[in-house]
Amino acid sequence: MARHRAVMDLGRDEWMAALGIAEADIPHAVILEGSWWREQRTAWRLSRLEDVRELAFPDMFLGYRRGRPVVYSCVYGAPRAVEPAHLFGLLGTPRMVMIGTCGALHAGLSTGDVVVPSVAVAREGVARLYAASGTVDADPGLTGLGRRRLMERNIRAADSLHLSWVSIFAQSGAMVAEWRDRGYGSVDMEAATLYAVARYFGFAATALLVVWDQLDQDRSFLDPLAEAQQARLDAANEAVFDVALSIGLDAGPRERAR
Repeated sequence: MARHRAVMDLGRDEWMAALGIAEADIPHAVILEGSWWREQRTAWRLSRLEDVRELAFPDMFLGYRRGRPVVYSCVYGAPRAVEPAHLFGLLGTPRMVMIGTCGALHAGLSTGDVVVPSVAVAREGVARLYAASGTVDADPGLTGLGRRRLMERNIRAADSLHLSWVSIFAQSGAMVAEWRDRGYGSVDMEAATLYAVARYFGFAATALLVVWDQLDQDRSFLDPLAEAQQARLDAANEAVFDVALSIGLDAGPRERAR
């Protein structure tokens, strides 16, 4: 019986041609950032790279750090985050890091802390497509290294039983209370997606998520911050990209963090 290939079920060479990259440009690391503020974040992050160009697919930028190729993409939500994770996982990128912000669900986390979750609970609707319907693990070596590098920069790094949820708008006070009761310490929209795709393709992944919303205190990103809180938030948002670059490029081009 003939095999019917799905429209997007392409091979590695086909995807490379579609993206417009050569073998030498396969990134050593991919950094994804879950953020609404795409224009601002993209300009900020790309200023840290050299010889940047946008690939044939929009919002996927290839640049170089000390001569090594890196891809940065600002993504928002699991359906968007899965695309570069899948593509570059298939192409053989060994390390990926999700950066961005998250909400704290318990009083032990404060604005400007960075959650580096060892595990994420997938409730964002996409991870199940990669055979992950519950808890998915980060790469332990990459995760530990990320925490150490943050602390070297005087940024408080914490672990947390982390939840990835579908939308910040599709949540209520009752949901937040239930999540706290279940022991979840933090919530975002993309980390579990990356962890699930990493397990599927076999690359190393972690997440560096800056605490912004303090949901345990009924405070969201719409509420103003005190000057000291804003300073901590800004410092952490700057640090996570530099640390993601550092841990993403520490190994050789095809080495694993394990």
